[in-house]
Amino acid sequence: MNEREGIASPKRTKEIIDKHRFSFKKSLGQNFLIDQNILAKIVGAADLDATKGALEIGPGIGALTEKLALNAGEVTAVEIDRRLIPILQDVLGPYGNVTIRQADVLKVDLKALFEESFVRSEKVSVVANLPYYVTTPILMKLLEEKLPLENIVVMIQKEVAERMSASPGGKEYGSLSIAVQYYSEPELVCIVPRTVFIPQPNVESAVIRLKVREKPPVELEDEEHFFTLVQASFTQRRKTIANNLRARYFPGEGRERMEQLLQEAEIAPTRRAETVSIEEYARLSGIFLREGLR
Repeated sequence: MNEREGIASPKRTKEIIDKHRFSFKKSLGQNFLIDQNILAKIVGAADLDATKGALEIGPGIGALTEKLALNAGEVTAVEIDRRLIPILQDVLGPYGNVTIRQADVLKVDLKALFEESFVRSEKVSVVANLPYYVTTPILMKLLEEKLPLENIVVMIQKEVAERMSASPGGKEYGSLSIAVQYYSEPELVCIVPRTVFIPQPNVESAVIRLKVREKPPVELEDEEHFFTLVQASFTQRRKTIANNLRARYFPGEGRERMEQLLQEAEIAPTRRAETVSIEEYARLSGIFLREGLR
């Protein structure tokens, strides 16, 4: 099967859907890609070869899975919708390096999955067109579990991709930006129009690559405390960081103490949370811990 006869075309997609009498479930956020050029960009960004493995989440009818099978040594596709399993088994039959699993990836033991699925792979990347309603929980699970990943290349909602890759100072920058950038180096690969999907989604999409870090950009005494502090800083975006943190750590009082701790971290109390860098939050977290503020 050559690439021009691939699944990702309006004609082939319609043939597969009609053959299996498949109906889309809106609750699962199913939007199938019908553009070979976008698929090529996704797979290219993952930097795959025969020595590497690929984990796909939500393969749909296998358009991206097919490309992964042609470019990676081992491919495992995890699909939540039982109705799609026979379709995937049918269309991916020619590819002996693909394993299909019916499961909810949010409930899967990913470390065990990696050990079982990628025995021969030197490196593994996640490559997926993610359902938009569960993008953040899936990505944070992949990052927080510190899996042996090289890249995470995913198609997600454009707005979320912009937030993940945002720098301090803009309205897109927030606690999600900091969490993603703590574990990885994000890079926007391309913007994807609605017209390359069946059915068309209501929002624009983007492909983002998260190059998983070997070690975080800052050293932390307590990761959980750091992320709690970051989230507290963004409680009300229009308020200063001093006011947001005072509400969390010194409710009803402590203005002077709060300002003193911020100044010790070299953060002006009048600044807003979206102007504060990961390095500054790490410094502030260390100061709070030394003061016994959890």
